[in-house]
Amino acid sequence: MNFTPTRINVFNFFKLPSVWWCGIRVTKIDHISCQVKVVHRWINQNPFKSMFWAVQGMAAELTTGVLIMEAIQNSKRKVSMLVLNNRANFSKKARGKVLFECDEKQKLLKAMNQLIKTQQPQTIWLTSKGIDQNGDIVSTFEFEWTLLLKN
Repeated sequence: MNFTPTRINVFNFFKLPSVWWCGIRVTKIDHISCQVKVVHRWINQNPFKSMFWAVQGMAAELTTGVLIMEAIQNSKRKVSMLVLNNRANFSKKARGKVLFECDEKQKLLKAMNQLIKTQQPQTIWLTSKGIDQNGDIVSTFEFEWTLLLKN
C-alpha cells in the first residue's frame, strides 16, 4: 500500500471504523512526520463540552502507528508492532480543530535498523502532540511500541 493520507483514511474506514466515525483523518505523511486532524463535534464529545480524551488518544496513536506501518512496509520484513505502554498529559480543553503530529520518524527508523541488524526485539517511545487552532498544546501522548521480527 502506498502511504498517502487518502489510502490511510480508506484503510481506517474498513479496519479502524471507530477512528473514521469519530472524525479522525490523516492529513500529512512525509519523511519526517505524520499528522492527523480531528474536529470536536457531537460524536466525539465528553460531558464537559470538549473532546473525549480517548478520541484524542486514538488520533495521537494513529500518528505514531502509521509511521511504524510505513517503516515496516519499506523494510520488506515481517514485523509485529504492539503498544506496550502509554502516557498522556492534558493541558487544555480540546475544542474546535485539533492537529496531532508525531515528528519522530528518524528516531523510529534507527530502531527499525537496529531491529533488522540485531534481530532482537526493540522498544521505542514515540510522542504525539495535539495543537488547537490557537497554536496551544491541548494534549501530549507518549506511546511505547514494541517491534519484533517474525519468521
